[in-house]
Amino acid sequence: MSFGDRAELARSFTSNIEELQNGMLFTSARGRTALFDAIYLGLSQMRGARNSKRALLIISDGGDNHSRYSESDIRNYVKEADCQLYSIGLFDANDRARTLEELYGPTLLSEITQLTGGRVFPVTSLNDLPDIAAKIGLELRNQYVLGYKPGNARHNGAWRKIKVKLAPPKGLPPLNIYAKTGYYAPNQ
Repeated sequence: MSFGDRAELARSFTSNIEELQNGMLFTSARGRTALFDAIYLGLSQMRGARNSKRALLIISDGGDNHSRYSESDIRNYVKEADCQLYSIGLFDANDRARTLEELYGPTLLSEITQLTGGRVFPVTSLNDLPDIAAKIGLELRNQYVLGYKPGNARHNGAWRKIKVKLAPPKGLPPLNIYAKTGYYAPNQ
């Protein structure tokens, strides 16, 4: 997806790395920002993905000032989606002329990605990008799937919060958990 004044599909699903790189090279920042629309469109496209493991990478400052969808709409859609969101955050703390959207951007991206078990990787230098991409790839390849049977058997479609805790064995380095914050119960 690319987004400026509006979100649009720049490329369909592909395994051709050069095609993706070329698409990113010729994308430029301009105009207003329809970030929420791009997230919505990206998640909509993911529903048609053939792989069961799905992740959406957002490269943005987190500002939105031109979307049809609201922040609340996107939060709800993200909760329903079976897709992890990761973000490479392009934040410039030294820019004194930042708008309110840009100031709130890091918080917004962090909250939205955390809902899915993903997270934000802030960029301080363009030289960090290869390392960040490698970290995201490593995380996606080294995940565990946990399942459980909820004590509440009601099928009411309600949002149910979950929290995953870890009791690491002695002698291991500190471990971090990134997990979805909840799920919607079935309706039937």
